[in-house]
Amino acid sequence: MCQEVKRTCSCGQQDASFHLRDNVMGQEVIDRLFCPSCSTEQDLDQETMVGDNGWVIEYDMDIARMFAITKLSMDPAHVNPQFIFDEGYATWREMYPGETVDITAERDKIIAMKESNPKEYLSAISSWAVERIKRLKEEGWRKAQLA
Repeated sequence: MCQEVKRTCSCGQQDASFHLRDNVMGQEVIDRLFCPSCSTEQDLDQETMVGDNGWVIEYDMDIARMFAITKLSMDPAHVNPQFIFDEGYATWREMYPGETVDITAERDKIIAMKESNPKEYLSAISSWAVERIKRLKEEGWRKAQLA
């Protein structure tokens, strides 16, 4: 079971939804969020923050390490912001914030083909997914880099 958490960035202009893998980490591990607009005012502290294409997530590393010790039996020295994000313990719910809204029209257009032309639909949905990941990798999104 996974928990979803929503946070508003520091400037209050944007929201992002987070996925907490297997409920290992609690939502309190996400300390602050900075969107591309307000992240420019932040120095990226590698000890507590992870950057993703202009977005910055600041984690409470004391709490994260406590969860890692108690729930993962991990050496706390191995727990850093990159581990938390890249392993999915407190990461975007989507590939990037707002992806669901961005892809709705594209996806709906392809899904409309399902009934009228199933073969074309399968081809279109497959190539669309591959091309999206390729584009997201080129744009520099962390989760796409790991896909």
